[in-house]
Amino acid sequence: MSEVVLIWDGEGSAPEGNWTKVLWRSYSDAKDKYTTSIPVLIGENADIIKDRYLAWVYELGEIHIDGKRLVDHLEVRPDFSFWWMTLIAEKCNWAKSPQITDAIRFIAFEHWMYGRSVNRVILASENASLAQCIRLWCRGHGSSFEWRFLKKKKNIKSIHKRLFNALPHLIKAFPLLLQYLIPRWPLRGIGMDAWCKTTGRATFLSYFFNLVPEAAKAGIFESRYWAHLPDILKNKGCQTNWIHLYIPDSLHPKAENVAETIHQFNKEGRGIQVHVTLDTFLDLKVILKSVHEWIHIILIGCRVQKKLFSQEQILANIFPLLRDDWYKSVFGYEGLLNLLFLNLFEVAFSLLPKQNKGVFLQENQPWEYAFIHTWKIMGHGQLIGAPHTTVPYWDLRSFFDKRSYIRTGKNDLPLPDLVALNGKAALDTYLNGGYPKVNTVEVEALRYLHLDDEAVTKLGNELPESSDCSLRVLVLGDYVLKNTQRQMHLLELGSAFLPPKTIFIIKPHPACPIHEEDYPVLRMLVTMEPVSDLLEKCDVAFTSNMTSAAVDAYCANVPVVSVLDPDTLNVSPLNGCEDVIFISTPEELAEALLGTASSSRGQKISSYFTIDAGLIRWKKLLLGGSA
Repeated sequence: MSEVVLIWDGEGSAPEGNWTKVLWRSYSDAKDKYTTSIPVLIGENADIIKDRYLAWVYELGEIHIDGKRLVDHLEVRPDFSFWWMTLIAEKCNWAKSPQITDAIRFIAFEHWMYGRSVNRVILASENASLAQCIRLWCRGHGSSFEWRFLKKKKNIKSIHKRLFNALPHLIKAFPLLLQYLIPRWPLRGIGMDAWCKTTGRATFLSYFFNLVPEAAKAGIFESRYWAHLPDILKNKGCQTNWIHLYIPDSLHPKAENVAETIHQFNKEGRGIQVHVTLDTFLDLKVILKSVHEWIHIILIGCRVQKKLFSQEQILANIFPLLRDDWYKSVFGYEGLLNLLFLNLFEVAFSLLPKQNKGVFLQENQPWEYAFIHTWKIMGHGQLIGAPHTTVPYWDLRSFFDKRSYIRTGKNDLPLPDLVALNGKAALDTYLNGGYPKVNTVEVEALRYLHLDDEAVTKLGNELPESSDCSLRVLVLGDYVLKNTQRQMHLLELGSAFLPPKTIFIIKPHPACPIHEEDYPVLRMLVTMEPVSDLLEKCDVAFTSNMTSAAVDAYCANVPVVSVLDPDTLNVSPLNGCEDVIFISTPEELAEALLGTASSSRGQKISSYFTIDAGLIRWKKLLLGGSA
C-alpha cells in the first residue's frame, strides 16, 4: 500500500494529517509509527550514512569529463590538484558548509525510504536547494512531489551586507581579498632576515593566537597549543623555525601588535627560535601570480562545469545542496585565497635550508594541502601533522573515503608522513576511519597536560559539600557566532528555573567574544583565564555543541551539559559518552545543570589523552636518539 510522506523542515510541531511525518530537524523520539526523526535515524545508522557521503565526495573528484578525472582537470602544480582546496573536498560541515548537514539528512532519508512504497512526498521547508533534491529523488522513484514553502526567518543582517552577499562570487572576490590584505600589509618582511639566516632544521606551522598573555607581553614565546615542547627543544639545543598564521584576537587585535611581538620573540630567541608570519612573505608579485592562477582555474571551471552538472548518476541526489560550494571554491574568494596561501608557502619554504622535520597543527583545512605539497616538492624532510585537540565523529574534515588513501602517483590526496595523535580516542577514531596505521604515531596531548592526577584530585576536593552553596556554572563558548548566541539564549531562558544564587562563569572562545551587557538577566563573569584554572571554580560545565573545551571539563571530572543544536549534526567531541547530557530546551538545561552538579565523578583522562609532562614520545619523535 502506497503512503504519503510529509517532510517537516520547520519550527515547532509538524501538522497532523493523513501522512507519515518525517521530522527533518527535530530530535523528537515520538513513539508512534507514523512519525520518524531524521536526526535519530542518523544516530542509529551513523557509519552507513557517513561512509555514503564520503564516497559521494570521492566519486565526484573521480568523475571523468572529456577523458580526464575532475581532480586532474584542476591540477595547479605537477601532481597537486586545486580540488583538495575546494570546500567540497574540505567538508567543513560545522562552519563553512553547514548545508552538508542537509546532505547527510537526505542520505538518511534515502536510507529510510529504501523498500517503501510512497506515491507522494510533501516537503514543508524554506530551503529551495533541498526542494530540488527531493524533487529529483521523486522523479527517479515515480513519486509525485509538492513543495510547501515556509516563510523564511527574518534576516537580521544590514541591507548593505545583504546586497553584498547577493553579488556573484566573482564580483565579491576582489573586495574580500582587499579586506584580507590591507590589515595584514604591515606584516610584510617582519622577521624575514632571521628566517633567511636560520640554521634551524625543524619548522613548526602554528596559529598566532592562544598565546600565554603574560609571556607574550614579555617577548617570550609560549603557546597553549604546544605547552612546554618549545622549551624542551630549546634546552636540547634544537633550533626551530616558526611560521604563524595570524588571526586577530584581544591580545593582538592589529598587525602592528603582531609585528612588535614577532620582533621580541626573535630577539629573545637569539637564533634558537626564529619566528615569522605567513604574511611576512606578502608582496605584489605573489598577489598577481595568485590572481593569474585563479583566472586559469575559473576558465577550467567554465569548461568542465556544464558537463559536470549533467552527470546525474553522481550529482542528482545531493549536488543541489553543494552547488554553491563549487561556485565559491572555483569562482569566489575562497579559491583565490587558497591560491594565495599556496604561493606564500612556496616563497617561505624556498628561503629555508633543507629541513629535517616539519610539524603543523592538523585540522584538514585547504591551506594545509598547499603546505604539505609545497613542503614535499621543496625536498624538505619528514612532515608531521598534529591534531591539537579531539577528533569528533561528525567533524567530516578529518575523514575521507578509504580509496583516497591509495597512492596512484597522480594528484593524490596530500598527506603528511605521520599524524601525531594525542591519545587513544584520537588514534581509534583515525584508524576506524580507514587511515593507514603505518602513518600514525601516539604522542602526548600537549593542550591537555594540565589534566593530570593532581589537578583532578584538587578539583574533587574543592566541590561544595552543601546543597545551600550557590551553583557555579562554567559556560564554554563556541568559535562560531551563531552557536554561541544559541547557547547564551538557552542559558538566559533556562536561568529562570535555577536557584537565584547561581553564578555563571563565561569563558568565550578567543575568536568569538561574549559581552556581559548583552545578557543583563544573568549573574555572570566573563573571563579569559585558562580553562584549566576555571574548572577548579565550577560545579558543572555548560558547553556549545562543538567546542573541544568540553573534553577538558569531562577529563577533569566536571559534569558536562552540552547543547544539542537541531540545525546541525552532533559534532560534540563527547558524542557517545553516556554520562554527558545533551539538551535542546531551557527546561532540559535547568534540569540537567541541577542534576549533574551532584553526580559522581570517575577517572576519564586515560580513555582520551596520553598525559606525560616529560613528553617522552614527542622527544623521541623530534629528537630521535638525542631524546
